[in-house]
Amino acid sequence: MQILLCCFQQCAIALLALAAAPFGIPATAFWVYVCASLLFIVGFIKILKELPQEHGVDKVMPFGRLFFAVPLAVFGSEHFTATAGIAALVPRWIPAHTFWVYLVGLGFLCAALSITVLVQARPAAALVGMTMLIFVSVMDLPAVVANPGNRFFWALALRQLAFSGGAFALAMSPWSTRPRRQSPVQPIAAPAAVPRFFVGVPSLFYGVEHLLHPEYLPGVPLKKLTPEWVPGRIAVSYCVGVVLIAAAVCLLMNKKARIAATSLGLAIVLTVLWVYLPMLLRAPTDIVALNYFFDTLLFGGAILLLANAMDKGTAAARI
Repeated sequence: MQILLCCFQQCAIALLALAAAPFGIPATAFWVYVCASLLFIVGFIKILKELPQEHGVDKVMPFGRLFFAVPLAVFGSEHFTATAGIAALVPRWIPAHTFWVYLVGLGFLCAALSITVLVQARPAAALVGMTMLIFVSVMDLPAVVANPGNRFFWALALRQLAFSGGAFALAMSPWSTRPRRQSPVQPIAAPAAVPRFFVGVPSLFYGVEHLLHPEYLPGVPLKKLTPEWVPGRIAVSYCVGVVLIAAAVCLLMNKKARIAATSLGLAIVLTVLWVYLPMLLRAPTDIVALNYFFDTLLFGGAILLLANAMDKGTAAARI
């Protein structure tokens, strides 16, 4: 079995690299752009048909699904182009590392397409949410326990938790597989509150981190400083931190939760455009810049999915 996986891995790497060779860019970056572009085009066409049904700020809600699905496909593609590096992250006690990397990558690609076109989107989103929780349980929590004073390990664990919250919000949403309308079936209050807490707790932690360490990149505060050439980089970090804290309080207390989630999601998307897009344009083939861009976009998409799962006027009773 191991020999077959190794042979498959070498063949996959060779074929993917061969396809990227004429364009003169690394295979990982090439397939990131291919997956992102194709899914964005398909999703945008789908969203254009939905926009007439939305009004006001609700017109941004369908884009949350796209902002979640595109990064998911991007990270799925990296499971095939950067297999060895991702396999090294799998705990040693889990057998067949390469097999699981390919399986998760394929699952992400399928789920991204399903969520984009709204075909079996709810079960796909539920599986993504459970996968993210598994990541938290088997990889992130052990790292946090081993390094409780390292804030970056906490940030990584809470990031996956927020991703799972967005996925579960989509899975619980009555509009995941059909146009938005009032649903006669109301989800059970306790389970429906889970996505709200899964997004609210990380947002609160991230907001505090922004105020304590404003020199780091805003959104998901990981180990990278904001470039000095970004206009108003410290002010942006403080503003994002305040929005994160305010929205987190509303989400955790279930007060004006839909407005809070919508505002926070838009703030993160604007941060992507203000900070991460210029970084990517300066280094379009840099895998780190690509990962930061799509990672933060995925966070914003997860928050907008949560907002979309809350129906106006009944949000407090539903999510």
